[in-house]
Amino acid sequence: MQLAAIVVSLAITLAGVALVVRTAVLIVSVVRAGQPAVGRMGDPGRRVVTVLRETLGHTRMLRWGLVGAAHWLVFVGFGFLFFTLVTAYGQLFDAEFALPVIGHWVPYEVVTEAVAWATLVGIAILIGVRQASHPRRAGRKSRFAGSSFWQAYYVEWTIVGVAVCILVLRGLEGALAGVEGYSAHFALSYPLVRAFAGLSRGAVENAIYGVAAAKIVISMAWFITIGLNATMGVAWHRFTAFFNIFFQRNAGGEPALGALQPIMSGGKPVDFEDPGEEDIFGVGAVEHFTWKGLLDFATCTECGRCQSQCPAWNTGKPLSPKLLVTGLRDHAFAKAPYLLAGGGKDAAGEEKLAPEAYAALPEPVRVEAERPLVGTAAEGGVIDPDVLWSCTTCGACVEQCPVDIEHVDHIVDMRRYQVLIESAFPSEAGVMLKNLENRGNPWGLAETRRLDWTEGLDFEVPIVGDTIEDLSEVEYLYWVGCAGALEDRAKKTTRAFAELLHIAGVRFAILGPGEACTGDPARRLGNEFLFHMLASANIETLTQAKATKIVATCPHCFNTLANEYPQLGGRFEVIHHTQLLDRLVAEGRLTPLTPIEGTITYHDPCYLGRHNRVYTPPREILAKVPGVRTTEMHRCRERGFCCGAGGARMWMEERIGKRINTERVEEALSVHPDTVSTACPFCLVMLSDGVTAKQQSGQAPESLQVVDVAQLLLTSVKQPTPTPNTTPNGTGTGPVRETPTQTPAPYPPSREE
Repeated sequence: MQLAAIVVSLAITLAGVALVVRTAVLIVSVVRAGQPAVGRMGDPGRRVVTVLRETLGHTRMLRWGLVGAAHWLVFVGFGFLFFTLVTAYGQLFDAEFALPVIGHWVPYEVVTEAVAWATLVGIAILIGVRQASHPRRAGRKSRFAGSSFWQAYYVEWTIVGVAVCILVLRGLEGALAGVEGYSAHFALSYPLVRAFAGLSRGAVENAIYGVAAAKIVISMAWFITIGLNATMGVAWHRFTAFFNIFFQRNAGGEPALGALQPIMSGGKPVDFEDPGEEDIFGVGAVEHFTWKGLLDFATCTECGRCQSQCPAWNTGKPLSPKLLVTGLRDHAFAKAPYLLAGGGKDAAGEEKLAPEAYAALPEPVRVEAERPLVGTAAEGGVIDPDVLWSCTTCGACVEQCPVDIEHVDHIVDMRRYQVLIESAFPSEAGVMLKNLENRGNPWGLAETRRLDWTEGLDFEVPIVGDTIEDLSEVEYLYWVGCAGALEDRAKKTTRAFAELLHIAGVRFAILGPGEACTGDPARRLGNEFLFHMLASANIETLTQAKATKIVATCPHCFNTLANEYPQLGGRFEVIHHTQLLDRLVAEGRLTPLTPIEGTITYHDPCYLGRHNRVYTPPREILAKVPGVRTTEMHRCRERGFCCGAGGARMWMEERIGKRINTERVEEALSVHPDTVSTACPFCLVMLSDGVTAKQQSGQAPESLQVVDVAQLLLTSVKQPTPTPNTTPNGTGTGPVRETPTQTPAPYPPSREE
C-alpha cells in the first residue's frame, strides 16, 4: 500500500506540476501579447493594501452576504490547507509524520480542523446556491446562465474531496497516536478518532498511506485539469486575481468608472491632429487590447455577478458582460499560437507573419486568426454587433466584479474601432453624431434655442459674453447641458434649479449659445475624434470665460467636465446640482417649509451614483422636505438599475427585448410611490416615457409623476400665494391670514463692491 501510494502520488505530482507550469507560462505569454497599459504600477504600497483588503477582507464578495461569507471560508481554506498537502506527502513515507515545530502544536491543529470544517460548510453553501439558481430553474435570470458548469462542478467537488481527506487523516492520526479520551489536539475530529480506534496499527498506517495518496491525487488531478484548460477561469482566478486586483486602474481600489481612458496606441495617447502611421484607433483585434485587458479575460471567474446586474441582459438583450469577457478570453487563447508566432496585421491590413510560418499553423488556429473581432455569426465574429451596441455603460458590471475586470473600457474600445475605422454603428447614432458636429447638440437645434428655458423667469439670468463679460463677477458657472436647455421636460429642472439659486442668493451665470455638448454621447458611442473636437472647443470657451467653479444638473456633463476634461488640460471645480442644493439647505440659505405629502422613490442616475459615488445628497434633500415619505426600490445605490439612456443609447432605438426604462418603471411601481424622483435629465426623460406608457395601459395611476429633486425642493421652498380666508358661504368677509414668503437672499457683494 505504501509503495503504491508513493509511486502514484509522485507520478501524478510530476505531471500536474509540469502541466500547471506550462500553462502558467502560456497565460503570461498571452497577456504579454497585449498593448502597453499605462499607469498600472504607480503607488505600489497602496496597491498591495488594496489587494489585501479585497482578498483577505473580501470587500467586494461580502456585498453578497451569505455567498460572500461562504466564499471567504473556501478562500481561506484553499490557502491555509496547503500545509496539510505538505503533511500528506510526508505521511506517504512515515505515517506519523508531522510538520516540524508546529505539526503537533495545539493551536495549529485546532485551526487546521476548524478551517477544514469551515471549508466544507462554505463549499456546501456555494453548491447549494449554484443549484438553487441554476439556469434549469431560473433560466436567463440565473447569473450562472452561460457559465461552464462542468468546470464549476469539478472545482466544487475537488474542494469537498480535499476537506474530507484532511478530516479523515486527522481521525486516523489520532487513532495511530492511541488517543483514548478527548484531546485538545483533536478538538474537532475526536469523533473520527473514536471511529478508527478499533483498527490495528498496521491497518491505520495503510489507511493513512491511502488517504494521504487520495488527497494528493485529488489535488494533482486538479492541477492536471487546469493545466489542460488555460481558459478555466473558475480555477485559474485563484492565482490571477491577485495580479488583476493589483494592476487595476485605481491604486486605491475604486471601480474603473467615471472617466473613460483616452485612445491609446503603443502606450501613448493618439494625437488626433497628427496621428502616427501605425497608430491603432481602438480595438479591432484581440491583440489590440492592453495586457491588462487580456489579464482581465484570463481572470474571469464566471460568477455572473456582472450579468445579474446588467440592464441589457435583464431585459432580454444579447449582451452579458460575463459572456462577452469569456468569449474574448476563449478567442485570445485559441488565437495564441498565431500571436506568439509573430502573427498580426499592420495598419494597412497586411499580414506580419511570413507565408510559410502562417501555413505551418494548425488549421483551427488559422481560422481563429481570421475571425473578425466584431461581426455577426454569419461573418464568424467573436462579438456580435448587437452585443456591443446594447451596452448603456452604466458600470453595474464593473461595480460588482469581485476581481476588478474593466468591462466598460473594453466595450468602448471596441466601439471606437467600429466607429472610427469601420464606420459601422447604428444609423440613429449617425444622425446624433452629425447633429453634434454641425450644431453642437444631439438634436440639431439652433444655438439660440439654448436660452428658451429662461423665458418667463422673474429674474435675469446673466449670460457670459452678453450681460456679463466673464465669470469673475459670479460664484458659479451653471452648465445647463443640451438636455437641460433643449428638452422640454428637462427644462423644468433647469428652471427650478435656477430659481433655487436665485432664492439662495447664489451668483451664477450661463454660457447660453456659447455652450456646446460636452461630448459625452460621442465618446461613449466610440467617436473619440468628435469628443476631442467638442471638448477642446468647450475648454477654450471656459478658459476665456475664466471659469473656475461649475455646477451641472446633468450627471453626464458633470462626469465629463470633472473627470474627462482634465485629460485635455481643462481642470475645473465641478459639482452636481444636488450637492450644491444639499449644502445650501444645510447652510439655511434654502429652507423647505411647504409640506409635500406622499411617497417618493428615488432613482439613482448611473453617472451620478456608480460613476461618481454621489448617493447621499439627493436623499438628504428629500429627507428635509416636510411631509415626504421616501421608499427605496429593490435595486438602489450601488445596485441601482439603469434607465437605459447611457452610452449614447438615448439616441438609439431598443429593438431587442424589453425596454430598459419599462423594467425600471415597473420596479418603481412595485413600491407604490406617488412620485418618482431622480437627478438627471436623461433619467427624467426615460422614466417619464415609461410612466406615460404604463398610464396609457392603465398600469400606473394618472397622478404618478416623475420629477427632479430640484423641482421637489423648489415646491417646498416657495410658499403658496396667500389667499383670503372665506366664510362657509363664500362671502370672503373673514380675516386674511398672511403666509410668510421665502424671498431671495441678496447677492453677496463682489470684491469690488
